[in-house]
Amino acid sequence: MVNKLIVSNILYRPVRTALSALAVAMEVAMVMLFVGLAHGLVNDSAQRQEGVGADIMVQPSGSSFLLAFSQSPMPLTIGDRLTQVPHVLAVAPTLILFNTGALSMVYGIDMDSFNRVSGGFAYHDGRSFTKPYDLLVDDLYAKSKHIKVGQTVDLLNHQFTVCGIVEHGKGARLFIPLPTAEDLLQVKDRATIFWVKCTEPAYTEKAVGAIRQLLPQCQVTAVKEWMSLMTSNNLPGLNVFTTVIIVIAVGIGFLVIFLSMYTTITERTREIGILKSLGASKGYIIAVILREASLLSAVGILAGYGVALITRKLILANFPTLVIELTMLWAGYAAVLAIGGSLLGAFYPAMRAAQLDPVDALAYE
Repeated sequence: MVNKLIVSNILYRPVRTALSALAVAMEVAMVMLFVGLAHGLVNDSAQRQEGVGADIMVQPSGSSFLLAFSQSPMPLTIGDRLTQVPHVLAVAPTLILFNTGALSMVYGIDMDSFNRVSGGFAYHDGRSFTKPYDLLVDDLYAKSKHIKVGQTVDLLNHQFTVCGIVEHGKGARLFIPLPTAEDLLQVKDRATIFWVKCTEPAYTEKAVGAIRQLLPQCQVTAVKEWMSLMTSNNLPGLNVFTTVIIVIAVGIGFLVIFLSMYTTITERTREIGILKSLGASKGYIIAVILREASLLSAVGILAGYGVALITRKLILANFPTLVIELTMLWAGYAAVLAIGGSLLGAFYPAMRAAQLDPVDALAYE
């Protein structure tokens, strides 16, 4: 009987019901998409660095674990010293530039050494570098920018010719010859980072210790250790960003449900008076209102999941380089937040309805 009453009340006001459910849906979708985007970009960056295939990273002292913000480059002669360390198979010097126009990293690489560390690129089209201003792009970047082999691209205020399109996952999305990167940064025989490949992964810890003794002025990190640092807890501002998005989303759901329930109570004052005159208790009235809000929230949550999935598909179709991770964990968190916000929003209107005097409510016009 109670469930039938609740469903009837919801269906009686279809526009308000739809708007309330839509607000909850937007709350759920906002939480899932923004959190999924933030964590997706972090995880994608970590996986691409791991995809280089190195076991150890050697950087200047004091470098940030965010590779795009390393300190001044190191001499290339360090690479020669690293090759003499026991259990080191290959060393690849890389000069990292930051492309502010597209907010992306550009790797200046020596192709031979980079191939020895990474195992080489898988080419979708084209070839390797043959000219100073040749450019390799990964397949996702090429798709997002509609780039073809042979096309001229404006990069770092210079004109580069796309010589090849490679499989994504080897660190950066853009690669240029190391000497060209040096010219652009106006340095000579320098590298931002040295990727070190061990003869066997089991020797990584020993190699790290040996390199730290050899180069005490450098920052030496095992790639697995670096991967463990690439979490939301270690990225400046990411947790704050996530919290702000959640607060805004929950606030939207709370206010819409509050206004919807408050207006509904005002319109149904006589109905509530009739229920109370028939013996309905305060708890019964509160339960009806909260269950109605919960039903609206449940409909909104399901709609929110659909909105999140469709929006993610549309975003990735237009921006293939973005990564949005929609996880069951955050789907659950979003649902709990939506239900919690809805119940909080409905609680005051429910209490107000429960406090109505039956005689006054029946006389209400």
